[in-house]
Amino acid sequence: MKNIFDQPNWVPRLSDNYKIIVTGGTGGLGSALIRLLLEGSKSIIGVHGDSKKTEFQDSRIIPLKRHFNSEKDCSDVIKEFVDRAKGIDALVVLNGSIKFSGHWMNISEDQWNTEIRENLSFPFFLARAAMKAMISNKTSGKIVMTGTESSLHGGSKISMPYAIAKRGTECMVQGLAKEGAPHNILVNGLRLGYFESGFHQRWHNKTKAEMQERAELVPLKRGGNPIEAAAMVLYLLSGYGDFITGQMVPLTGGDWL
Repeated sequence: MKNIFDQPNWVPRLSDNYKIIVTGGTGGLGSALIRLLLEGSKSIIGVHGDSKKTEFQDSRIIPLKRHFNSEKDCSDVIKEFVDRAKGIDALVVLNGSIKFSGHWMNISEDQWNTEIRENLSFPFFLARAAMKAMISNKTSGKIVMTGTESSLHGGSKISMPYAIAKRGTECMVQGLAKEGAPHNILVNGLRLGYFESGFHQRWHNKTKAEMQERAELVPLKRGGNPIEAAAMVLYLLSGYGDFITGQMVPLTGGDWL
């Protein structure tokens, strides 16, 4: 698959002892983010995974393995990180899935509820728990969510429930940002386009040929590299992002222009 990308020779930095938890941190985007965090900062990093352990072995990493089935699971994983790291400065929510990949006309009520729960409800419960901890500890903080550019265009026939949940995420980012501002808690999101993160292969069983065909629809004729999204997350978490809140930053390669 075509992916011409020259990585810059610098990495965005965070302040030393920055305490950050990344949920869904064992996927393609999560692994790219952890790699940059380890390379460019002296942060304490909570790496959450559902069924897979993190590939990184480092004293700065706190592994957190938990399957989300309820609001309590979300609250508990934040609490575990806060207890082990002795605080929390940031949350990055990367967990999400497309469990149903048929036409939306055929989705059952249970399947619909699963899509909304995993892509909207659980991110909300995670963000709320993190914000409560930040407010309780009287510290500032940052929360970064993930959305999709397709949510602005109705999704597709096989991803509309997912797109609807991600459109809700955009509302969530704005609402949480308003609530967090008096406490200097900044909330933003990434509106991702077509990325080569493994998401499409995992949830849609896309072949290499199908991935290339989709990449050709992007004006830049390639999918995004996970490192590019990870670097934008770090920018938002760094001091350079201290005047940005309530925003969805598009990373699309010009898709849907």
